[in-house]
Amino acid sequence: MIDRYSRQTLFSGIGKEGQRRLGNSCVVIIGCGAVGTVIATSLARAGVGKIRIIDRDFIEYHNLQQHVLFDEDDITNQLPKAIAAERHLKKVNSSVEIEGIVADVKHTNIEQLTSGADLILDGLDNLETRFLINDVSLRHKIPWVYGEAVASRGMTISIVPGETPCYRCVFASPFSHGTTDTSYTSGVISPAPFVIGSLESVEAMKILVGEKEINREHIVIDVWKGTFRRLKIASRSDCPACQGKYEFLEGRFGAKATSICGRDVQVLNPEVGSIPLAHLAARLRLVGEVVYNEFMLRFSVDSYEMVVFPDGRAIVKNTKDESLALGLYAKYIGA
Repeated sequence: MIDRYSRQTLFSGIGKEGQRRLGNSCVVIIGCGAVGTVIATSLARAGVGKIRIIDRDFIEYHNLQQHVLFDEDDITNQLPKAIAAERHLKKVNSSVEIEGIVADVKHTNIEQLTSGADLILDGLDNLETRFLINDVSLRHKIPWVYGEAVASRGMTISIVPGETPCYRCVFASPFSHGTTDTSYTSGVISPAPFVIGSLESVEAMKILVGEKEINREHIVIDVWKGTFRRLKIASRSDCPACQGKYEFLEGRFGAKATSICGRDVQVLNPEVGSIPLAHLAARLRLVGEVVYNEFMLRFSVDSYEMVVFPDGRAIVKNTKDESLALGLYAKYIGA
């Protein structure tokens, strides 16, 4: 397999020893959207030994404009993003262990999902989960790389516990941001997540091979304007996370209904352990149109569409109204 990575090992920053370290590493990618698919394909091709991809969502046609791992067949087959990513990447590099997990990352499961990881990578589209990643990173001393992209803009920061400022040092709270742009409100052009995903990938490789000169600044880019800025960041003496107060990991800020990209609403029911989709499909067919497989169930009634997963989680599409989403969940899935 040395020939596979011959061009990479010729690079002085990696070499044969760096390649060995990559091959012995485990990374967890949380979120497999536009940024996450770039990271996943880059690290699989680079020979990172184990890649765990976690995503809660499914593939839609508008994803194909920026999600490099997916194609129209994945939509026809109704595959969740994590499963489709696993299947594609196993064809790219069969020597790498790829694990796709369909799950919503929350305070009750993030420690299990990131267990054994040498590095966590951010491919998310929401703020709150990033604070959760930051908490688990600091508690378990796992480095992570933050990155996001919307419209033509993007940003990234590398976080190494004990060495760099943490995410909460830079962004005090997700609740202090107010209304933020999303790809549904401001759109996104594919070069923005491609660049951010590439920057995250190279930082991942540097951290995994033991490179000391990692990015220690807040990088902000705008591919349309052609700008690239490096902003100085510093640790905050009053940062709760740095002081060992893991408020997000403790579930203090959890919610049953959360907006996804400003358009859809996800509903979580902590009282539901699992849902037999076949049984649910038989019940819902009495009131609406149902299509399901082992991974998820789609249910349409009136002007609404719900996507239900085996863990009891549901996505109510085309509404920002969390109360409405909770009501539909209670009405058709159960309280």
